[in-house]
Amino acid sequence: MAYERGDYPPNRCSQPFGNCIAGNSDVEPLFAMHNMLLAHGKAAKLYHEKFQLTQGGFIGLVAHCFMYEPLTDSYLDQKAAERAMLFNIGWSFDPPIFGDYPQVMREYHGNDIPTFSADEKEFMKNSIDFIGINHYSAIYTKDCINSSCTETANRAIKGFVEITGERNDVPIGDPTSMPRFFVVPRGMEEIVNYVKTRYNKTPMFITENGYSSSHVQDVKVEEILNDFKRIEFHQTYLASLAEAIRNGADVRGYFIWSLMDNYEWAQGYNNRFGLHYVDRETFDRVPKLSGRWYQEFLKDNGHVDLSAIRAPKSAHKQADFYDV
Repeated sequence: MAYERGDYPPNRCSQPFGNCIAGNSDVEPLFAMHNMLLAHGKAAKLYHEKFQLTQGGFIGLVAHCFMYEPLTDSYLDQKAAERAMLFNIGWSFDPPIFGDYPQVMREYHGNDIPTFSADEKEFMKNSIDFIGINHYSAIYTKDCINSSCTETANRAIKGFVEITGERNDVPIGDPTSMPRFFVVPRGMEEIVNYVKTRYNKTPMFITENGYSSSHVQDVKVEEILNDFKRIEFHQTYLASLAEAIRNGADVRGYFIWSLMDNYEWAQGYNNRFGLHYVDRETFDRVPKLSGRWYQEFLKDNGHVDLSAIRAPKSAHKQADFYDV
């Protein structure tokens, strides 16, 4: 967003990714990521050597992780999906676990991708105690090496992969108010299994998973409070996660995004992820139906009678409902 598209400060980019005063979208993201990973590696080394024994804490990294699926059953699209996983998830987690970037990234980026010194490889390797996964959706991938693609997709920084949420005009799952965030529950099990296999059962946390609905200006408050689609989202995604755990994934925790409607990056207040509704004028925080459902889900081991749970008819008629 900052060094490829130039949307965020320091607003550096180049054509065709964006129109910035300065920057190189094909190269600068590689160095930005390299510096972040080195910063992590040094902090982790310091923590492991000086503090972990007495504090008993642990340190890791979190990455946003789509589950990339091939657009078609062709060999080329299957390889594109594999490449997309490595150019995104592998870019984040290979260095702090294996000590270097995925080999395929070095093959495609050549001398543009930075190198780790022998000393850096040493302190980078096994520098995380857990992997954090922010997962919302699966998405299709199309090969751009042997097929025509958009100009921005047909670049090494993208792994020569184009992503799309539709196949033959059919979405991969129900859309949400966030572009590319479709409801695809199977993606949770698939991404967790991928991380489990590639990273030798390193402990995992699902650090973000959630459903975004429209802004209150576009939808009645009562509809926002009775958020059945959010409940269905978490029910199906948690079921998918449970299947991955049954199959041996070491998942230590699951965090819903988010506790309450929040300020969502460049979208501001236009998307609502929360289990609690926030009135932007009064700052009242009211549990949505999903908030009550999740409370009961945690208490009753997942067995919840939705007919016994109702959200309030108005954000201003809270009574004794606000007890989550």
